[in-house]
Amino acid sequence: MHSPARPLPPLDLLVGFESAARHLSFTRAAGELFLTQSAVSRQIQALEEFVGVPLFERRHKALALTAAGAQYYRTVAPMLQQLRDATRKVREARSRNVLTVTTTVSFASLWLVPRLSRFRKQRPEIDVRIAATTEVLDMEREGIDLAIRDVPMGNAPPGSAFLVGERLAAVCSAEYLREAKRAKKPLARPQDVVNHVLLLYQDAKGRFAWLSWPRWLETHGIEDAAPAGTITYDQYDQVIQAALLGQGIALGRGSLVEQYIRDKRLVPLFGGLQDIARGFHAIFARGARERPEVQAFVEWLRAEMARETA
Repeated sequence: MHSPARPLPPLDLLVGFESAARHLSFTRAAGELFLTQSAVSRQIQALEEFVGVPLFERRHKALALTAAGAQYYRTVAPMLQQLRDATRKVREARSRNVLTVTTTVSFASLWLVPRLSRFRKQRPEIDVRIAATTEVLDMEREGIDLAIRDVPMGNAPPGSAFLVGERLAAVCSAEYLREAKRAKKPLARPQDVVNHVLLLYQDAKGRFAWLSWPRWLETHGIEDAAPAGTITYDQYDQVIQAALLGQGIALGRGSLVEQYIRDKRLVPLFGGLQDIARGFHAIFARGARERPEVQAFVEWLRAEMARETA
């Protein structure tokens, strides 16, 4: 007669262990799992109590696997990946025509949502789900098929697909430009922006230094500039909305404001949009690239972007 199987540790403990072992950091594991560092630490302690041996060596400002921890990681990591893959396949079989896309809040608001009906007309059998966030998500864990991200050229993740290059220009509404001329505050050269209200994007995590007014002013050789005023927003789409409403001058990302420029709702200043060394890329979840609905969506993205930048 077989004895009853010994209980397995809870899955969340194994997930926490795998992440901490992969990063060799409780802090980075906490960020990946949307937990606190102390919560991950408690998970590891609970798992060590369950298996009866230490899995990590807690060193000063460092973390290392014990011999038992390294052996356990070599078994746990591929088993969790197999479980993720099996779950993804089951979900795909259940909803073959559902496509889940993650992108930034600004790209979703300014570009994707206004155009998504065109894709739906072409492929009405595909249901699209949008997960808009500035956070980097674990695509497989969150059930995401495709990510649309803006990254430096030459620094895109392996296996990603280039969509369109990025461009940048100072922009304002046509009405704001007319008011500036009436007030005898011309916008004929880059130095003139210091006489105007600048619309700032508050980039708390420092991910978009290239999109800051100080960087733009420095690039144009304008030092120690004190603008007439500033308004700060914590979302980039709010910056562009403020520019459309005539509240000041914004730094416009070409991929996100070209439609407004064509509609003459925004005016590009000082020579217009200039190429910068960045571009949007499609990043695929494991096994997603060959799915017909993913291919159709990426082809549509490329066609839309090429048409608008032509």
